[in-house]
Amino acid sequence: MLIENEDPCKVVVNHEEQYSIWPQARENPPGWHDAGKEGTKGECLSWIDEHWTDMRPLSLRRFQESAERAAAK
Repeated sequence: MLIENEDPCKVVVNHEEQYSIWPQARENPPGWHDAGKEGTKGECLSWIDEHWTDMRPLSLRRFQESAERAAAK
């Protein structure tokens, strides 16, 4: 699916805290919910750049944090 720069978009997020843009007029894909940002493609991508600072999926971050705590004992 191609989103043009001026098409109204929204930012969606999944259970792994991964972000994407999606057309405002379409129902979210299964497993994704609104992240709270709407606007042009460029505005949504800028918002994602500011807010998605750790690209690792949530499950990987939790696993690594747990392994670090165990190693520190």
